[in-house]
Amino acid sequence: MEIYDYLDTHGIEYERHDHPPVFTCEDVNRLVPELPGMKTKNLFICDNKGKQHFLVTLPDEKSVDLKSFGEALSVKKLRFASAGRLEKHLKLEPGAVTILGVMNDDARQVRVIVDQAIWEADALQCHPLVNTATLVIALDQVRKFLDATGHEATVMDVPSRN
Repeated sequence: MEIYDYLDTHGIEYERHDHPPVFTCEDVNRLVPELPGMKTKNLFICDNKGKQHFLVTLPDEKSVDLKSFGEALSVKKLRFASAGRLEKHLKLEPGAVTILGVMNDDARQVRVIVDQAIWEADALQCHPLVNTATLVIALDQVRKFLDATGHEATVMDVPSRN
């Protein structure tokens, strides 16, 4: 099912803004017009053995301390997951990682982690599974989306690098 059909079917409201492809937060700041909601970045990470997978949504300016983050999750060692794992679990390509990708995680093998700052925002900005558009979605609608996918968000202050 296409993302817009999924959102519409589940009554999830959003604003769509098309733009040139963006691959980094710097690209977003340069190519995407100023929009309401908090800018996000999303990381797809896994434990060292590739048994546990995490989709992490956090403010775009935050850099994660993977060692401290692993300790907070009681996971020995975290690393960025490969493009193959990203495709397998979320059916996404690098550069298009988004919290909305969990709609493709039917097996519910990916744990969703949301930074506290995002969870307290009025709305967030995210890609609609591709990096050529940005959606602005109110946080109550994000919660509704996660419920529809069967994913529960773990909300925490994701440890950052100094």
